[in-house]
Amino acid sequence: MQLTVPLVLASRSPRRIALLRQLGLDPEVLPADIDETSEQSDPAKMVRALAIKKCAAVARKRRSAIVLAADTTVAIDGDILEKPRDKGEAVAMLRTLSDRTHTVYTGVALEQPSTGRRASGVERTLVTFAKLSDHEIDSYILTGSSYDKAGGYGIQDDRGALLVSRIEGDYYNVVGLPLRRVYEMLKLSFRDQIIL
Repeated sequence: MQLTVPLVLASRSPRRIALLRQLGLDPEVLPADIDETSEQSDPAKMVRALAIKKCAAVARKRRSAIVLAADTTVAIDGDILEKPRDKGEAVAMLRTLSDRTHTVYTGVALEQPSTGRRASGVERTLVTFAKLSDHEIDSYILTGSSYDKAGGYGIQDDRGALLVSRIEGDYYNVVGLPLRRVYEMLKLSFRDQIIL
């Protein structure tokens, strides 16, 4: 897939960059410099609002491009699990997720200021963890993968794949960018700018 205008990714996430390249897109990377704290307790509303906020911040700088922003979080028992700040938080998160099902939410926003086009949405995926021993949790945390991912894990990591026993929904959503939803949003709102 190609676009007739530049695509700007409002994130420096290597996973999101790799996923877009998988689609044949080569985005300009321009991370949004915003305050990502939120008072929102509903995870779906939170990730959508943050994606829209990131998108708007970058769109002001790239008026003719299509700007893509996303925000991902993990929720379980009404609690939102962001990126752990330290080993203690990472251990607590992985213990909470062990042998249970949680929901991964990703909010996605697209905007092209020169045309006034905007689109946003939220993808949800259910992820069930295997029952993890303390040794398995410690071994995973030692890889360093816990600290830059919501919920303290990355399903795409070599050892991260061993944590998960089942998913229901979009695998790429758990990685950080629901590719099918992005494609559907582009088709719906930016159809004349897509070359398949």
